[in-house]
Amino acid sequence: MTFLRKHVLQLSDIPRDLDSVITIDRKKEVNPRDVGMKRADVDAIWDNVVKLYRSGTHPAITMSVRRRGKVLISRGIGHARGNGPKDSPDSEKVLASADTPICLYSTSKGITALLMHMLAEDGLVNVMDPVAFYAPEFARKGKENITIHQILSHRGGIPGLPPDVDIEVLWDEDKTWELLCDAEPIMTDGSKLAYHAITGGFVLERVVRKVTGDNINAYIDRKIRQPMGMKYFTYGIEREHLDDLALSYPTGPRPGPLLSRFVKRALGTDMNTLGELVNDPRFQDAIIPAGNLAASADETCRFFQMMLDGGKWGRRRICDRSTVARAVQEFGNRSMDQTLMIPMRYSAGLMLGDNPFGVWGPNSPHAFGHLGLVNKFNWADPERQLSVSLLTTGIPLLTHHVVPLVNVIRSIGNRVPRVESVKPFALSVAQPAG
Repeated sequence: MTFLRKHVLQLSDIPRDLDSVITIDRKKEVNPRDVGMKRADVDAIWDNVVKLYRSGTHPAITMSVRRRGKVLISRGIGHARGNGPKDSPDSEKVLASADTPICLYSTSKGITALLMHMLAEDGLVNVMDPVAFYAPEFARKGKENITIHQILSHRGGIPGLPPDVDIEVLWDEDKTWELLCDAEPIMTDGSKLAYHAITGGFVLERVVRKVTGDNINAYIDRKIRQPMGMKYFTYGIEREHLDDLALSYPTGPRPGPLLSRFVKRALGTDMNTLGELVNDPRFQDAIIPAGNLAASADETCRFFQMMLDGGKWGRRRICDRSTVARAVQEFGNRSMDQTLMIPMRYSAGLMLGDNPFGVWGPNSPHAFGHLGLVNKFNWADPERQLSVSLLTTGIPLLTHHVVPLVNVIRSIGNRVPRVESVKPFALSVAQPAG
C-alpha cells in the first residue's frame, strides 16, 4: 500500500496526529467576532483545508486570510521539506507556516501587473503604448504595434516560446528576450485571448529595465518590499533565504496523452521536467517575472490587502487608488482563453471573479487575483472585505484533490458575508486604463 501510494499515486504521507503538523499563529489571529464572523465560520474553512491536505497531493498548505484588514487565519499544515512522494523516511522534515516562503508561480503575473501600472503612475510608461516604443527591438516580425496593455491582458500574440526551445533558456534573460523579439506573433491586433504563461513577464521586465535602468527586483524592492516590510517577496529568492524556501513536488498520477499535450502547450514542458525545473537552483536564482516570485502566504495576503485598501498599507501610500482601479478594471468581455481553453474574465494583468461561480468562489464578480500553477489561489474581494493567500507545495493536475480544493474556495465565499454597500474598484474610475 505504501509503495502504491508513494510511487504510483505519488502522494505524501499523512501523519495520524494531524495536530503535530499544524502551525497556528495565535498572536496574529483575531477573534472572528471582531470582523463580523463566527468561530464556526473559521473552523469550517480550516476543516476544508485539512481535507485538502488529507488528499496527500500537497505536502504543505499555508494560508493567510484577512477580513476588514485584520488577520482571521494565519496557519500552515504539513512540511515545507522532507515529506514529498520521493523523500525517504529519514529525510529531515521542516514544518510549514504562513511565514514560509513558497514559489507563487503565475501569481507572480498579478504582482508584476501592478508594478507596470505603478510605472505608469510614476510617469515612466503609458500602458497603451507599443512595447517597441520603449524597446525598439521588439518590433521585429510585425510586432511594432503590440502594446504593453495587450501583453498584460494576454492578448499580445506571443503566448509561448518556440516549441523547439530548451526550457533552460529561461535562466538567460537576454537570450529569452532575443527569442521573443524574433518570435512570429499569432496575431497583433489583440483580438484573441491566449494565456501568456511565461513570455509576457520577460517582455514587461525588459520595459522596466529600459525605463528605470535597473531590473524588476530593484523596482519591487523599492516600491513594495521595503515599504511593506517584506522579508521575501522577490523574483527568485535571495541566496541567504534559499534554505527557507519550500520545495515543490509533482504529485498525483501522471496525466494522460490529452492532458499532457495541454500542459505542454500551456507551460512549455511536461510535468516530470517541470518538477525538476522548479527545484533547480538556477530557477530559484533567476528573475522570471511571470512565474517565480517567492513569498509567504502572509506577505502575499498583505499585498492583496494593500490593493483592497486602495494602495495603502497602514499609514504608507504604496500607490494611488486610481492605479489599483486601472489594474483591476475588466478588459474585453468574458472570452474563451485559447491556451487554458476555459472562459475567463481578465483585467490588464489580473484574473477576475464571476457569477454565479468564478475562480474566486461563488458570487464574486468584483474579486481580483491570480492563480499559481492551478493550485495556488491569491485574491481580494471588495464586497467581502477579504484578502486571501492559499499556497500549496504539490503540483497535481486533474486528480482526486480537485473536489476538496474547490470546497476550500467555496467555503470561504459562503462563510464570509458580502457587504453590499462596498463600492468595487472597477466601478470607481470613469476613464479606461491608459
